Formats: sequence, C-alpha cells, structure tokens
Amino acid sequence: MQRKDLRAKNALRKTNIVSGYVSTAWGSCLMETGGTRVICTASVEKGVPPFLKGTGEGWLTAEYAMLPASTGQRKRRDGVKRDSRGVEISRLIGRALRAAVDRSRLGENTITIDCDVLEADGGTRTAAITGGFVALCLAVDRMLAEGLIRESPIVHQVAAVSAGIVEDVPCLDLCYQEDSLAQVDMNFVMDEKGSFIELQGTGEGRAFTGEELGALVQLASEGIAQLMAKQRQALGDRQAVIDPRRILVIASNNPHKIGELKAMLGERYTILGMAEAGFSGDMEETGETFFENAVIKAEAVSAATGYLALADDSGLQVDALDGAPGVHSARYAGQHGDDKANNDLLISNLKHVNREDRTAQFVSVLALSRPNGKTYTFEGVCPGVITLAPRGTAGFGYDPYFEFSSGKTFAQMSQEEKSVFSHRARAMQKLQAFLNETAQL
Repeated sequence: MQRKDLRAKNALRKTNIVSGYVSTAWGSCLMETGGTRVICTASVEKGVPPFLKGTGEGWLTAEYAMLPASTGQRKRRDGVKRDSRGVEISRLIGRALRAAVDRSRLGENTITIDCDVLEADGGTRTAAITGGFVALCLAVDRMLAEGLIRESPIVHQVAAVSAGIVEDVPCLDLCYQEDSLAQVDMNFVMDEKGSFIELQGTGEGRAFTGEELGALVQLASEGIAQLMAKQRQALGDRQAVIDPRRILVIASNNPHKIGELKAMLGERYTILGMAEAGFSGDMEETGETFFENAVIKAEAVSAATGYLALADDSGLQVDALDGAPGVHSARYAGQHGDDKANNDLLISNLKHVNREDRTAQFVSVLALSRPNGKTYTFEGVCPGVITLAPRGTAGFGYDPYFEFSSGKTFAQMSQEEKSVFSHRARAMQKLQAFLNETAQL
C-alpha cells in the first residue's frame, strides 16, 4: 500500500503549532497537521459550575465546532440545537484535558478550551486535543503571572493522534481520504508516561485482532511522543508549567524539624519553612491531642500561603507520668523550646522511678493540608525508655534521654538511623505510602 502523500506507515503528517495565534485569548495556538487546521483558544473566568461552588476546586471544559467552510461543502453553523458530533467531540476534549490538571490548584476558576476547525482533512478531534493542551499551558502561565493561582495545576502532558488499518496495513495519523477508506479507525489520547486517557476504536470495515490492536497502539505511542516534543517546542520556556515540582511548606520554624522533613521529602517537593513562604503569624496550639494540634497548624499555614502544608505535632509520653509531658512537650518547664529546662524537669520527676518503669514513647502526627481541600493525618509511634543521664550530642529536645531498643539514644543515632526508626520517620513512611498512591499530591 502506498499512502496518498507517500508517507511511511509510522509517519505523522507535517505538523506545526503556532503559539499565541489569537492575541486576545488567555492562551491560544494554531494547530496544523497535514491539511487540518484548528484554532485552539483558552479563556479564564472567575467562578465554577454550581456543583463545585464552595469546594475550592476549579473546572475545565471545552467546545468544538467546524466553521462553515472547513469542508468542501459548506457546513451549517450550530444553532440552538448543537451538532451531535460537535457535542460528542467537545466532551472528549474536555475529558482529555481535565486529565492534565489537578483542579484543586485552580481555585474556583473555569478554563474553557475552544477548538474551531478552519480546515478539515481528518484527525480534527485529535488535533484539537493536542493544540488545546498548548493553549491550556499558555493560559496557566498567564494565570500564574497575574496571581490568580499560586502553582501550576498541570500535572500531565496530554496529546492525541489517530491510527487505523487501511488496505490491511496499520497506519499512523490518517488523512481524510485514508480515514474514509479505513477498515479500522482509532483515536488515542495519552499522557507523557504513555498511559491511556481515552481510546476510541471501531472496526468499520471488519473486525480486528489483538495483534493488529497492538500494532496500532505502538504506532500511536510513537506518534504521541513526537507530538509532545512539538508541544514543548511551541511552548518554549513556558513548558515549565508542565508538572513542576510542587511547593510544600513545613508548618514550623524549628530548623531541626525542617531539616529532618526536607531530608525525607526533598526529592518530591520544593521544601520551604514558614518564613520562606511568607507566613509570620502565630498559631495557638489549643488542641488536646497531637492530632488536633497538627491539623490546626497545617490548615492555618495552607490557608495563609496557598500552598500544600505539612505540620508535625510530636512529643514524649512517659507512662510513669500518666502520659506527660505529651502535647506540652516543648513547653514542659514553662518556656517554649527550652530543652535544658524541659529535660531537667523530666529527670527530676523520674529520678525515683526504676528503669523498668521508665517506659515511654515518642509520638508524631503529621497533618498534610492542601488549600481549600482535605487534611490527611498520619501517626508514628516509637517506644523506648528514659535514661537518667544524657548520652549523645546529635538531635534535639529529649533525644539525649530517650533510649531506643538498639541501646542507643536518639542523640547517639546518625541521621540515617533516625530516618528509619524515629516516630517521625514512622509517620513519614505512612505519609509516603499515601503519596505514592495519590499522584496529584
């Protein structure tokens, strides 16, 4: 089989993306692939549909239309009753591009992607999705520049392409003539990982085999990788809005605590302390439990900064002291953060207690809060015993007096050891397991 334009079966049509094509739009491009030309624009409006009001989440929707002269025979404009094909494709584009964004980062704003076909020579829906993503990125870049949002909501790159079987040969990116003769016609929408967002496939002339499906998937995967390179080329420096490392604010000014959490999460997030994020307010830890205090701090910092926030409330519970110092661990002796006074009081209260009765546990509760979203909590508990004489020079707080089952106090442990065994490490392990299952955090 020889293709109309002499392309190889695995070749895309000549593709060009012209960004900023419509100067009045928040984001726009002209998407050209072969004889198909689509203008894609992105508009931003305050507000969301009724079902999202008050949630803090944004919305993304799309509209698709073919202009009257886009085909050889004049196409009538949509009136009150919209063209059913246009409605179906509009919904497809909306679904595809919603898969690219974390709507919790959009605030209560709506982005509308309009895709208007100037000329149609097959693959208009896939061209609209590929170009629509570029328009979306440009709109998000402007939203960031104007302060409408704090972080890019784009968590995946999305592109689409067609593939089909023509004269029993699997081919990529069908033009109209090939599409009209295709025995099998498919549209693929995929992300940068090669995962499928949507598949549309029909055996129009005959049924197709699993082997043929595999060949079409391979063609589409290769084609979409090339289209994504063209999207990034069209975006230039503004491709930085695609899945940037998210900012996580640690709800603490304690450099030791920030350092520990940065060591545990620094590869996943850009870690900031409260001061770096511009938060200078006071937080009253009025809770009666570690859970309550952690949530208070995380939600206050997240609401004030507009970033994901992580708070830790932790402390020491000594069984012989009925769980004291507990939530008052940092101010056990009266003044917040006076480690020497706190330790002196602890040892004074335990000096007549036998070693076997000086059992204790460090407890850490991590609270992860996202702006206008849910707060998640994770608890870690590390058992030990209180020694009457300090050992070790590392760590902080009660670490020199807290002996782990290894025989070392926390102040004798290396940072690597502590990052495995400590109460905070155990809470962090639960948090990291959760994050691994929750891609958008």
